[in-house]
Amino acid sequence: MLKEAVRKKEIENTQVRPNPELTQLFGSFLRLGITAFGGPAMIPYVRKMAVEKQQWIDGESFQAGVALCQTIPGATVMQMAAYIGLKARGVRGAMVSYVGFILPAFLLMLALSFAYSLVHGLPVVVSVFSGLQAVIVAVVANATLSFGRTSLKNWKSALIALAAAGLFGLMANPVLIIILAALLGMLLNGRQPFSRNAPLTQMRHTTLPLLVFLAIFAACYAVLFIFRKELFHLAVLMSKVDLIAFGGGFASVPLMFHEIVEIRSWMDGPTFLNGIILGQFTPGPIVITATFVGYLTHGMAGALIATAGVFLPSFLILVGIAPWFDRVRSLPWFTSAISGILCSFVGLLLTVTVRFAFNVHWDLPHMATAGAAFAALIFKLDILWVVLAGTAISILVF
Repeated sequence: MLKEAVRKKEIENTQVRPNPELTQLFGSFLRLGITAFGGPAMIPYVRKMAVEKQQWIDGESFQAGVALCQTIPGATVMQMAAYIGLKARGVRGAMVSYVGFILPAFLLMLALSFAYSLVHGLPVVVSVFSGLQAVIVAVVANATLSFGRTSLKNWKSALIALAAAGLFGLMANPVLIIILAALLGMLLNGRQPFSRNAPLTQMRHTTLPLLVFLAIFAACYAVLFIFRKELFHLAVLMSKVDLIAFGGGFASVPLMFHEIVEIRSWMDGPTFLNGIILGQFTPGPIVITATFVGYLTHGMAGALIATAGVFLPSFLILVGIAPWFDRVRSLPWFTSAISGILCSFVGLLLTVTVRFAFNVHWDLPHMATAGAAFAALIFKLDILWVVLAGTAISILVF
């Protein structure tokens, strides 16, 4: 056990491999994106790939990145893909990692939206994915256990995680939960000593590419406003949703429902909820429901605009903030705040596990499927094979 712990610590502190190919970044995150069920539950699997296997980023930088991505708007796991790409290959690395990770979810949601528009209900798809819902619960539960083992060091950190889980369960404001967790981390853990041996890999400045992105972003909005005002309003709405998507994006769903159904009446409530269901069936964050909304209201152009609008603003925030965050993360009080934020992430995972479990019809086949998937993940079977096996079982049994 001691040798294993030492080996794991050596992996985390190994010097990162410089300059992976952009195609390698894209391919690795594309593969992860295919199995990215459970949203933030994918963080431990991203860590295994980026830190332990590829060594594109050290363990301490990865933990700091999780804290950053939990603190700013956007889907946490997608932001982590961009953060790792940014650390490894700058802004271009962030772009290819981000696009690679979300592409499978976008394409699958686009296909499901097209099918929904034809049949107005997907009984075959719902039947196929019935068993997969149980597999998703197992994936999230395993991620909660895995991330909890690395982040919860003592009863104080466990207390922060439980408090965060309770607040997330009560649908409290995610920003306030994160701030509270950071304050509790500083209060309970005290002033942490500065580690001079900590690996402080510096990011290059992103000011110039960020300004270029913002200029392109503004120009696209202007073109839409002049030529397609309905798409302009769709883009603005989805950008607004993205900017409050703290805590992995779950907080954005009520706002999306309120704006689209209750205020603008672009679709009725049951149709929107069907989109949420399809969003649960696809890999990636729940805000991929924006693709469904865009397609049903404005076709292919709407799907593209809505998807870009619901992901780009938070990506730009990450690109702008990450280099500065990287410079201050070693400050004594800052490390205590980060520890509190990481504990709140464990609480979020626990809450997601419970929410997903309540959405499953638990009979004997579902319980057996979930138990088998959880056991396979505990024994380190690759998540890709777990999801594929779950899909095959769903087709045969449910």
